[in-house]
Amino acid sequence: MIFFYNIFRVAYKTAIALAANWNPKARNWVDGRKNWQQELKTKWNAEPGKPVIWMHCASLGEFEQGRPVLENLKSEFPNLKLLLTFFSPSGYEIRKNYQGADHVMYLPFDSAENAADFLEIIQPTLAIFVKYEFWHYYLTGLHERKIETILVSGIFRPTQPFFQWWGSFHRNMLHKFSHLFVQNATSKELLDGIGLGDKTTVAGDTRFDRVISAAEHWKPIEPVDSFCGTDAVMVAGSTWAEDEHILAQWIKENNLYKLIIAPHEIKAENINRLKLLFPNSIKFSELSTHHSLPIAIGTSTHRVLIIDNIGYLSRLYKYASVCYVGGGFNKSGHHNILESAVYGKPVITGPNFEKFKESADLKRLGASFSINNAAELNEAMKQMDISTAGTIAENYVKEHAGATAAIINWLQEKRLFTNE
Repeated sequence: MIFFYNIFRVAYKTAIALAANWNPKARNWVDGRKNWQQELKTKWNAEPGKPVIWMHCASLGEFEQGRPVLENLKSEFPNLKLLLTFFSPSGYEIRKNYQGADHVMYLPFDSAENAADFLEIIQPTLAIFVKYEFWHYYLTGLHERKIETILVSGIFRPTQPFFQWWGSFHRNMLHKFSHLFVQNATSKELLDGIGLGDKTTVAGDTRFDRVISAAEHWKPIEPVDSFCGTDAVMVAGSTWAEDEHILAQWIKENNLYKLIIAPHEIKAENINRLKLLFPNSIKFSELSTHHSLPIAIGTSTHRVLIIDNIGYLSRLYKYASVCYVGGGFNKSGHHNILESAVYGKPVITGPNFEKFKESADLKRLGASFSINNAAELNEAMKQMDISTAGTIAENYVKEHAGATAAIINWLQEKRLFTNE
């Protein structure tokens, strides 16, 4: 199987290099990995007596899952050095200036040479992989060097290669982990079946801990305060075109709500498209510019606020009476609904929700609602008991906290970061 893995690696790298000629994300992927050895040697200095944690994430969502573990470890052991790597530009470009890490970079492409050079330079005490991303040469290098390597917030399905008769190569990668912290009992049962039961703990999903922490440190956004006033507000986050057309029809027929929309894509052409789709709208950048005027633009003359920058979404949800989380018309499903549920807000999504346990749970409990069109959105809003649904959502998030503590306790028992 290593032969086929190497063919895959070459084919993938070649395809990305070709796409880089016209695709900006592919170009970032390629350019971000150039001369990585020299850059890392310049910016990274393994210091005697300072343990090193390396955390790897595929993209932004996985970073948010791993972040509670990273920040708890840093709080518990301030002497640690932290290296954060991303596979995807969508994660790296947003978090490249993350202050909680000593260095942030793209993960060099998986190869025996890159893995050996990378591990030799950083000298990790602990490696943390988040949810998925299983790279053969890195895991092999970590295992050969006897470096503790854990998976956090892992989730597994029977259809994955690990559990197929032909999946010995993939199973071997899992066996190189020191421990696997998984989200649910189904994942543990699958890992039990391939001989990993003694290395597996059902800890839950660290996203619950992350959203709770974010809510506890919430800060108001003054221009949004002015826009909302005392009106009922729907906050729509991470929306795509299918979501936005439904919302445009809904707000046109509904005078009881204001709408704050934070699209998944904030490029100028997409924001301009939204301005046309929502005629009675103002951009956040415009609202912020004029917020200091005696009569703030947007407080009464506009009913739709378009967020045209990043970094505000999780805080915006607190302003909502009801939240709409986008992406539910895509095959991959909707974005993170926990960011809104933590504030005690009912959640509405598109129809593709079933792959997310929390979404299916909240729908069953009566705190989340899926819709296919504007008529169904309007009906859901009419039938919803907002207060009751919000209370259910908030309680659900609180009841599922604790994954981070389970992981930290395991690491403390290992005494990786003490001299005892």
